[in-house]
Amino acid sequence: MKYIDEFRDGELAQQIGARIAAEADPARTYSFMEFCGGHTHAISRYGVMELLPPNVKMVHGPGCPVCVLPIGRIDQAIGLALAQGAIVCTYGDTMRVPASESLSLIRAKARGGDIRMVYSAADALTIARQNPQREVVFFAIGFETTTPPTALTLQLAKREGLTNFSVLCCHVLTPSAITHILESPEVRQYGTVPIDGFVGPAHVSIVIGSGPYEHFAGEYRKPVVIAGFEPLDVMQAILMLVRQVNEGRAQVENQFRRAVTSEGNLKAQAVVSEVFELRPSFEWRGLGEVPYSALKIREAYAAFDAERRFALDYKPVADNKACECGAILRGVKRPTDCKIFGTVCTPENPVGSCMVSSEGACAAHYTYGRFRDIPVVAATEEATP
Repeated sequence: MKYIDEFRDGELAQQIGARIAAEADPARTYSFMEFCGGHTHAISRYGVMELLPPNVKMVHGPGCPVCVLPIGRIDQAIGLALAQGAIVCTYGDTMRVPASESLSLIRAKARGGDIRMVYSAADALTIARQNPQREVVFFAIGFETTTPPTALTLQLAKREGLTNFSVLCCHVLTPSAITHILESPEVRQYGTVPIDGFVGPAHVSIVIGSGPYEHFAGEYRKPVVIAGFEPLDVMQAILMLVRQVNEGRAQVENQFRRAVTSEGNLKAQAVVSEVFELRPSFEWRGLGEVPYSALKIREAYAAFDAERRFALDYKPVADNKACECGAILRGVKRPTDCKIFGTVCTPENPVGSCMVSSEGACAAHYTYGRFRDIPVVAATEEATP
């Protein structure tokens, strides 16, 4: 298989679906968590669930970086723009995540904050060069995929001796979050669902490789299959997970062999290791405080750390009481279990973070799945008088 449309072949998808139905044990239920938001989007967009047997369930995980970003971190970025007068740069989806006092970055921009959407950390560095008299802060979010570009930008800023550029670092780590889901008493207290295996993230695994998943696959006896983002990738990964469960295996398998290796991108890992170090703890929306699950800027780059430069204190903020994003991120509830889904909360007016990004479970279901929830009623012809 060479071209993208080959990985979207409907006939092949039906054949894989039939194979899953044939091999799945009808006497049991299979619950697999797709950790990555890209997989959530693919499953909704291509109707993967319609091709699976009823006893194979997919659980949405907390793998959308915008969705897991807690309100308190967005409040910090808003404060830098409105109170400190800094130019705050960030990715597009982050602009719309709801924060405290009915604000978001885009609403703070309407109030006069100089907040700019960028496509990369390098764009923020360019803005800093163009505005030497202004403080420029890059609000950095994302998993291991977006961390290396931020690290490279910090290296470049240090090399150039820029004094008006800093980074508000909110980069988070995938393996720590998965381990937390499996073992944390706090998460069990919040509520979670039994998980038989994981569809491992694609782009993250290109950077970190398949090795980091070995620990919890062996320790917690949960199989992991790293999968690409196309529908046939996801379906093949589900078939591989069904086979592992049936055979009593708990191994890390790599379906996405065309891009992922066991060791990952060693150059990217080295750059990240030079610039960042582990945080002892970091709050995730829906998961609470997760130990060693995020990165902070090392002492050697402290001059570019916005938290130190502006003496920022983190204050946790509770989510909107009407919003079920926390439970949805843990896989406890589905988007349609939320009372405000599709009414008060829509992609145009998101109340919760899961409705902001196209990778969010709520946004994906709103775009591709909400009409499937409407029962089909056969039309009847009215008798004419």
